[in-house]
Amino acid sequence: MSSVVLREAVPQDDEAIGELLVDAFVSRYAVKMPEVTVTERRKAELRDVASKRPEAKVWVAESDGVVVGTVTMWPPGASRSESWIPGAADLRQLAVKASQRGSRLSSKLLDLAESWARAQKYAGVCLHVRRGAHGVRALYEGRGYQRRPEGDLDLQPEVFLEAFFLPFP
Repeated sequence: MSSVVLREAVPQDDEAIGELLVDAFVSRYAVKMPEVTVTERRKAELRDVASKRPEAKVWVAESDGVVVGTVTMWPPGASRSESWIPGAADLRQLAVKASQRGSRLSSKLLDLAESWARAQKYAGVCLHVRRGAHGVRALYEGRGYQRRPEGDLDLQPEVFLEAFFLPFP
């Protein structure tokens, strides 16, 4: 396997990141969770990476010049943050290419994002997981994220998001 470089995303990465997110959050969910319906509006949001950059940190994992993973972190108080805990960052849109499954790339991206949030002295990291996404939930719980129902987002009929929090000591 080629080496993977983790770095902050640049505008030239936006299209690749957007397509990776659509594939991960639309195509894969269609197989794993066929009851999930993703609107064209949601696909457009996933592809609109450029609008995140002024407030959020977007990172990519790159292998041989190809974006193979991404994660985004919104700082506390950002206008589009979904954090419900004061002083906590909001982690979103962790995705890796199917070819990278089993490579621990998700963990490496999470390590990077969580380390950045710790360095900023944030209270911790909030995130949301689509109800029924058991594998994703297990990934976060295995890292110490705690279920926090008070932060749930009921966006039905499209989606119900369960809230989790990783407190920093």
